[in-house]
Formats: sequence, C-alpha cells, structure tokens
Amino acid sequence: MMRRRGAAPVSRLDPRDLFAEALAGIGARPARTALTILGTVLGIGTLVTTLGVSATAGNQIAGRFDAATATEVTVDIPAPGSADDPPTVAWSSLADLTRLNGVTAAAAFARTQPGHEPSVRANTVRDPERVLDRALPVIGSTAGLPASARTSITAGRFFDTGHVTRHDRVAVLGAQAAQSLGVTRIDNQPAIFVGGTPFTVIGILGPVARADQQALTGAVIVPWTAGDDALDLGPAGTVVITTALGAAPLIARQAPIALSPDDPAAVQVTAPPDPAALRTGVSDDVSTLLLILGLVSLIVGALGIANVTLVTVMERTAEIGLRRALGARRRHIAAQFLIESTAVGLLGGIVGASTGIIATVAISAARHWTPVLDVGLSGLAPMAGAVVGLLAGLYPAVRAARMQPVDALRGPS
Repeated sequence: MMRRRGAAPVSRLDPRDLFAEALAGIGARPARTALTILGTVLGIGTLVTTLGVSATAGNQIAGRFDAATATEVTVDIPAPGSADDPPTVAWSSLADLTRLNGVTAAAAFARTQPGHEPSVRANTVRDPERVLDRALPVIGSTAGLPASARTSITAGRFFDTGHVTRHDRVAVLGAQAAQSLGVTRIDNQPAIFVGGTPFTVIGILGPVARADQQALTGAVIVPWTAGDDALDLGPAGTVVITTALGAAPLIARQAPIALSPDDPAAVQVTAPPDPAALRTGVSDDVSTLLLILGLVSLIVGALGIANVTLVTVMERTAEIGLRRALGARRRHIAAQFLIESTAVGLLGGIVGASTGIIATVAISAARHWTPVLDVGLSGLAPMAGAVVGLLAGLYPAVRAARMQPVDALRGPS
C-alpha cells in the first residue's frame, strides 16, 4: 500500500525494545518488585506444598486405614421365628468358617436383648452407700472373641474351648463393666451373680479396637454354653471375623455359605469398603481441601501484583504521556505493562515451585513419609505464575493504554 505524502509514519516498536523497557520498569524499583514477587511465591509455593503434602498424607492415611479396617467382616444372624424352629446358624458351623483360607480369627456370640439385661452383682463390695446391682448386657461367646474383636486382656485370661465344653460358669468383664461392679483385680477369684447365678471372674478386657464391637466394654462375657444354661441366650446372633489383608471381599461372599449352607441369603454380611475406592476417596478429599487453600493464597498473590502494577502506572503517568507523544501506540503501552506483570508472575512461579518442592520433601522427611510429588504440576507452576501475573496486569495495562498524551504529560492529579 502506498503511503500518502506528508502522512505521519506508522509507529512501530521493536520487540527487543519492548522487553528492554519492561525489564527497566521492573528493575527501577527493586524493593517493590521483590515484595510483589513474594506474593506470587507465597501463592505458588502454598499451592505446590499443599498438593504435595495432601498426596503424601492421603497415601499414608489410606494405607493405615486399609490395614486397620479392611480385615473386618461381620455376619448378623436373624433369630428363629419360634422356639421350635432350628437355628439359622448352629454353633458348630463356626468350625466350617474358620477353615476358609484367609480367615485369621472368628467368633460367634449371642447376647441378651436390649431392655432385658439381667441384674449383675459383685459380692466383693461391702459399701452400704453403693448400689451393688447393675443391669448389664450378658454375651455368650465362643473362645475366639478377643482376636476377632481386636481386643486384649488387661488382667487374668479369656476362657478357652475347655471352659465352653464343660459349661464352666466363668466370666470376663469389659473394662466399663468391671469399673461399674468395682472389680479391679482377679487374683482373689472374685465372683459375680448374673441373675442370681454365680460366675467366677477370670479376666478383664482392655480397649476394643473394632468400632462395631464397642458394646463389649460394658458387657459380661461368658461361655455360650453356660450363658444358655443360666439365661437361655439362645443361638448365635452375630459372627465377627478378622481376615488377612485383601481377603475380606472373598470371605464376605463365602461366609454365608459356610455358616448357613441351606439358606445363605438368610444372614446379612457387612464387609469393609473396597480399599482402592477408599484410597482414592481419602486422597481426593484431602487434595480438594488443600487445593482450595492453595488457590486462595494464589488469588492473594494476584491481587498483590494487580495493586502494585496499578500503583506503578499512576507513578509513571508522565513517562506514559511522553512515550505517547513520541509516537508509542496504545498497544505498545499495554504490552509493556503486561510483560512487566507477567515477568513478575513467572519469577514468583519459579521460586514458589522450588520452595514448594523443598517444603514437601522436608515435611515428608520429618514425618518419615515417602514424598509424593506431581512432576507435571511442578513443571507447570512457573507457567501458572506467569498466567496469574498476566491476568493481574490486564486492568492496569488497559488503564495505562487509555491515557491521552496531553493528560498524561500533566502528571498524576
């Protein structure tokens, strides 16, 4: 296209000059630039750190949860319709269950119905001001209950198959039940009266690790044979199973067949959730929470860049007016401030990503964890900082570009 004679030449700005001006603007106020970069460093560093720590912590939480609860299976057995009906699960069926590959411990028990607990009294207490009788639940169990319920004996011992076979009237107290009855030691073979029937206390339970068996802490546990004799507890109502890690889904499918081969559907099995889905859910929940915190910090850094860039535009009004008077176009002015804010964001992203990686490794080492780092996130973090700087500089750059040369040369009002 032919240019008309006498027309003003089109203003052009070499990209090298544009970057040089932007760098000169950044370096003109090093203290302010450093503080602006610090805001981006905090945002990017917090984002990388929170995501790295959340991935590492999620891995640890899921691993611990898998080991603790992915081995627990519970079978609930309905009561017979009438006293003449055969039991849904016979006590002898427990032997068939324990032979399954993957079962590490199993126990069956029957218990008194809520609201029908018998009166329990300890004869070792001689305090006239204290109520001796307590209405406590009584559980008639097989000998493998401690291992199945993941509990231990703090005093004495648990009854064995010999006690069950002989119908021995022995009892093991839960920790709360022992405290309620005032039984603190068993070396003198204290006796308790359950519904008027004497039982010798041979042990006291410790804390129960299984969340679904916390009722054991407040119960009186007796051999199921003796409990049936004295209190007519009836057939087994619950079977608790502990499996090898990874075997719970298989045992949950096989247990009804082993316990009730004639009608497997009659029993209800409660199995742990899928470990893979649990791990993903825990990691996602932790990551989402900490991601929000990281994004909030990043927004704070972006606002800092926008604020400082806007202040810089106001302070450099005369410079902008002079450049416009010498022929600089609006896009040149806007590009200069956008490059300045982008460069500040990029520097903050680089330093912030490095700080986040170091912080993640340091926290993991202090906790003796294996650090989990997302290489893609660490590589994209500097670019994220540059994008944040670019977006933060949009408004100040547009405002600088809209200044009229005459108004800008007058300086800030």
